[in-house]
Amino acid sequence: MANWQGVAEFVAVAESQSFTRAAVQLNVSTAHISRQVRDLEQRLGSELLYRTTRRVSLTEAGQIYYQHCRPLLDGLGNAERAVGNLQTIPQGLLRITAPVTYGERHITPLINRFLQQHPKVTIHCELTNQQLDLIDSNYDLAIRLGRLENSDLIAKRLGSRQLWTCASPAYLAAHGEPHTLSELSHHQCLVGTLNHWRFNNAGQDQMLRVEGVLRCNSGEALLDAALCDLGIVQLPDYYVTTAIASGKLVSVLNSYQPENEGIWALYPPGRQHSPKVRMLIDYLVEHL
Repeated sequence: MANWQGVAEFVAVAESQSFTRAAVQLNVSTAHISRQVRDLEQRLGSELLYRTTRRVSLTEAGQIYYQHCRPLLDGLGNAERAVGNLQTIPQGLLRITAPVTYGERHITPLINRFLQQHPKVTIHCELTNQQLDLIDSNYDLAIRLGRLENSDLIAKRLGSRQLWTCASPAYLAAHGEPHTLSELSHHQCLVGTLNHWRFNNAGQDQMLRVEGVLRCNSGEALLDAALCDLGIVQLPDYYVTTAIASGKLVSVLNSYQPENEGIWALYPPGRQHSPKVRMLIDYLVEHL
C-alpha cells in the first residue's frame, strides 16, 4: 500500500524551490519539511533534490517522482472537495448567460424554481445571442445551443434540439412543396443570422446556402413570416412544434432532416466544484 507521508512536503519544495517557502505554504516549520523529505528519500532509496546554500532543484529521480505525485495530489484534493461539497449549502452570486428565446422559454422558468428551493443563491442572468467570453466577463455558466467551438471550457450536455424546415399550407399550395434540396433555390427562404441551413443528405451533414425575401436575427419574426405565407423557414423545435401540430405549418424535406443538436451548459474549469454551479446544472439536466 502506498505511503503518502512526505509527498505533499516534497511537491511543495519542488514547486517553490525552497524549503522555507514550502514551510510557509503548508504552515509548518522548515525543520518539519526537511525531515519529511529526508525520510521520503530514505524510503525510496533515491535522492530527489539537489541542495545548495542558494537553491534547491530536482534530481532526475525527483523530476520523475514529481510528475507522478502532482496529479495524485490534485486528484486527492478534488476527491476531498467533492465529498465536502455534498454537505455544502449553495449560496452567493451565480452569473449565467443564455440565448434570448430559449432562455425566456426554458431556462429562466427553471432558474426561478431553482431560486425558490435555494434562497441563499442570487442569480444574475443575461439573455443574449452573443457568445460572451465567460472568463473575461466573469460568468459562471453559459447555455449554448448547437455545435460547440473548441475551447478550454467544460461542456455538459443538458438535452437536444431538432431543426425543422417548414412552411404554411397556403405558401405550399401557391408555390409547391420542395422534395429535394436543389428545389430550395426556387423558393423564398426566410433566413436567420446564418445564410445557410443544415441538412442530412444520405447520412452526411450538408450546409446549403439559402436566400429569400426576409433576413432577420429573430426566430419569432421568422416564425411569424412563415405563418404569414412569406416562405420556407428552418427553426428549432421550440419555435415551430406547436404550429406544426395545429396544422398552421407543414414540415417539408423530412428525409433531409439533420441530426439533433446539443443543448449545453458551459463553464470555466474549476467552477464544477462550486455547489451552486453544480446543483444548478444538475437541476437543468433533470428538468430539461
